[in-house]
Formats: sequence, structure tokens, C-alpha cells
Amino acid sequence: MSDYRTVSVVLPSLDPDDKLLTVIDGLLEYGFTDIILVNDGSKPENMHYFETAATHPEVQLLHHEVNQGKGAALKTAFAWFLENRPEGTGVVTVDGDNQHHPEDTKSCAQHMLEEDRIVLGVRDFSLPHVPERSRKGNRITSLVFKLFIGMTISDTQTGLRALPRKQVEQMLAVSGDRFEYETNMLLEMKNLDLPFDEVKIRTVYIEENKSSHFRAVRDSWRIYKLILTHFFKYIASSLSSAVVDWLIYMMMTALLQNTLTGLALSAVPTVVARVTSSWMNYIVNRKLVFKSKDAAGAQCFRYFVVVAVLGVMQMLLTYGIHSLFNISEQEVGLRGVIYAVTMFALFFLSYFLQEKWVFAKKR
Repeated sequence: MSDYRTVSVVLPSLDPDDKLLTVIDGLLEYGFTDIILVNDGSKPENMHYFETAATHPEVQLLHHEVNQGKGAALKTAFAWFLENRPEGTGVVTVDGDNQHHPEDTKSCAQHMLEEDRIVLGVRDFSLPHVPERSRKGNRITSLVFKLFIGMTISDTQTGLRALPRKQVEQMLAVSGDRFEYETNMLLEMKNLDLPFDEVKIRTVYIEENKSSHFRAVRDSWRIYKLILTHFFKYIASSLSSAVVDWLIYMMMTALLQNTLTGLALSAVPTVVARVTSSWMNYIVNRKLVFKSKDAAGAQCFRYFVVVAVLGVMQMLLTYGIHSLFNISEQEVGLRGVIYAVTMFALFFLSYFLQEKWVFAKKR
């Protein structure tokens, strides 16, 4: 069994109450010997809790003169750990509201040491005592992560996370100062292709989590903005490629309307337009949207398999609509509208295939 006493506990806190001391006592009881406690600009009337905590020799107290946010507090602790604990193997982050049992903290720390990877302590939101807003919020965020980021995470807002030393250094460079920082950490794990495990922990809600400093509207917007930015990049890339695709299709249709008929007049402009725009889309998606560093050859092959399949589907759809409604070769404008509609219909399928297969990173 690994010695989890080489792991530092990172404990950010803002305007604490007695629960902070309960958390620290529990961690000491379970054998943790290094606790980095960060006062994130608390009010003077709450300072005595920090003073009491600092009487323990195992507690290193750091201060922010003004409130900077949970993300800033975590990064302050990470930087102090890297500079002052050269033999430390990693950290485990814990919330100060007594919702993380010290035994779960110990389990996450040990699992991190044994597997040498990031560990997320995840709660069970199906339990009856979980507040409805927390249950719905986590389900929505987990679904958004799965659909738009390609990460399957049971508890996206967990504050109990164990990070090996190397990942502590990587996470120190992540942007964000408030609650969005923890979401940014997950996104960076995706960008860097960092493996992670989930460890089941107790699902504790004290007074329906009333002590939380999470601001529902403002902090939720910060979090979802980060997640959806990835998808919006894909939309921008796809729209620019779609414009190029459509313009080439219209030009080729106009040029060939007196030369080709039937399926050929749908197929030739579609193929020329799709091949040209697809090269543009592939380069942008690889470099800017999915930020992939995997072998380009295999990805390129998978990408153009998707392009070919979706291209055939779109060609058959447009031809089928033309035949069903008896649209003649001379109705170039109407053909262009139908082409654009079918292209949009296949948009989400294209994103799903690229996220899950073409640019999927190897774990």
C-alpha cells in the first residue's frame, strides 16, 4: 500500500464556520500530515477559525488579503506545494464544509498513488437526500460534457480531486480564478489527454448545501461558457467550410446544368464541393477545434471516411428530394436551398463522429 502521508491536502476556505475545524480534525485523525489551508479573503469575524486551525503543526496557513475565488486559492496552494514540498508526491483537494469524509479523501489519495493518475471523488446523485437542484444540475452538466466535450464524468463539480505532482504543475497553468477553474481543469485533462479514474465517495449534503459560495447564475454561466466554447469553435469551422462548400456547389451546378442531368448533376458538384471544403475543415478542426496531436495519417483517413459516408448520404437525400418534388435542372436556386438544408441536417452527426471517432484521443 502506498504511503498517502506524502500527499498534501489542499483546503481553500472563505468565511468558514465550525465545520472547517471538523474537517481538519478528521484529516489529522486519518493520518494526513500536511494540510495547506488557504484563507481566500475571509471577513475579520471569521479569522479565529483559521487561527485555531494554524495551531496544528500539520497545517500551513496561506492568506489572500481579498477574496480572489476558489480557483485562485487552489492555484496559490498548488504553487506553494511545488515550491516547498519537493518530496511531495501529489495533492488532494478538499472542500471545507465537511461534505468530504476523511476516509474518502484517504481512498482518493491512495488510488492516485497506486495508479499514478488523476482521481475524481464522485458522488451518487440518484440518492433521495440529494437536493433537486444539485441532481438536475449535475445531470445536465454531465450530459453537456459527454455530448460537446467527449468526456464521461459522473460528477463534474466534485471538489475532491487527487492530482499527482506532474499534474499539479500542469493545472497551475490553467486559466480561471473562481468556480470555472475546476471546469477548466477537466477541459485541460481532455486537451492534454490525461487519464483519470473515478472513486465513489459519500454523498453528503449539509442543510442542502446552503453554506456553498456558488452563485447560481453568474458561476453557472462561467462554467457553461467554457464548455460550449469548444462546440462554438466547431460551429464556426463548419459554417466557414459550409459556405465554401455551398459556393462551389452552386458554381459547379450552374456550369454543368446544360451538360449533366439526373443523378450526375447532383453527384459531380457535390463531390467537387465536398472534397475542397473538407480539406479546409479537416485542417481547422485538427489544429483549432479538437487540438489533436495524434498521428495525422490515421486521423485523415478516418475523417475522409466520414466525409465520404456523409457526402453519399447528402447526395442521395438531395437527389431524392429533387425527384420527389420534380425539381428541374434549371432551378439552380431551389437546388441550392435543398443542398444547404440537407447539409445542416447532417451537421450534428458529423460533429458526433469527429468527436467520438476521428479526433478521439487515445487514453
